[in-house]
Amino acid sequence: MIRVLLADDQEIVRTGMAMILSAEEDIQVVAQAQDGLQALEQAELHRPDVVLMDIRMPRLDGLDALRHLTRPHAAYRPQVVMVTTFDDEDYLTRAVAAGAAGFILKDSGPRLLAEAVRAAAAGDSLVSPSITVRLLRRLRTAGSVPGTAAAPGAAARPGAPQLSPREREVVVLLAEGLTNAEIATALSITVGTVKTHLTNVQAKLGARNRVEIAAWAWRNGIAGQGT
Repeated sequence: MIRVLLADDQEIVRTGMAMILSAEEDIQVVAQAQDGLQALEQAELHRPDVVLMDIRMPRLDGLDALRHLTRPHAAYRPQVVMVTTFDDEDYLTRAVAAGAAGFILKDSGPRLLAEAVRAAAAGDSLVSPSITVRLLRRLRTAGSVPGTAAAPGAAARPGAPQLSPREREVVVLLAEGLTNAEIATALSITVGTVKTHLTNVQAKLGARNRVEIAAWAWRNGIAGQGT
């Protein structure tokens, strides 16, 4: 079972998501929170696998709660998927810097909501390309994300991490929003091989998750060459 915590200040949103996810055989909603402070308390108490976190909440907003959950050397670090709307691009940029594993719209349908939870639990967190690719494309001209360490440069820059040709192919597809299974199909390799490549890339870049790998690719012009 994938254990989920829902954090949103709107009760109707929490109730709707809980009803959708509770109907899934492999997902269990273990707790709900109406603000960031309560989200941290419930996360510590229930240790969910995935947290669906609203960005704008009272007392402690979702970004500050996210930073706490993804802080370095934290003993417990769930996958945090930010719940947002299309007009929150500045917040999303800051969420990338804070270690968000993915993003989903509040009005996403039942299928995508469940897929988002499963994907985050499996490490496939770029489940809504319409959001993430739009956001990450901005990084190509915006420079480094505020609040992050200096990003590694493109392959041609001195001292930049050297990706193998296959690793580069995997990164490009990841940055376009593909899941591990979709990358494997596109490159005619196994899902396990994709995961191995991503683990190696993550170590080379010092990235915390898939979103940071994708952000690096967009910042350095590796992704979106034809867009």
